Amino acid sequence: MAKTSIIERNKKRQKMAKQYAARRARLKAITRDESLDPEERFEAHLKLAQIPRNASKTRIKNRCQVSGRSKAVYRKFMLSRIALRDLASEGKIPGMVKSSW
Repeated sequence: MAKTSIIERNKKRQKMAKQYAARRARLKAITRDESLDPEERFEAHLKLAQIPRNASKTRIKNRCQVSGRSKAVYRKFMLSRIALRDLASEGKIPGMVKSSW
């Protein structure tokens, strides 16, 4: 089980990313627009730098919903490989069966 503080930090980042998503997208569009004045684009860069770093979507880590584990997480299920195997063995994931050959 992952530390609770790490899990909560990730939740805080998700909330912050959602809160600042529209503002970040607008400023990034201004900075990429070549037709605008360079000073206007530079101001947009400065405003973008003022937004908290944790508001960036890339800082969010995929974590297992059961254990909080950050490595080997399947995006489709949002479960780590360990939790996925345990739940599949118990028959709690519809349509998933243990393979044998």
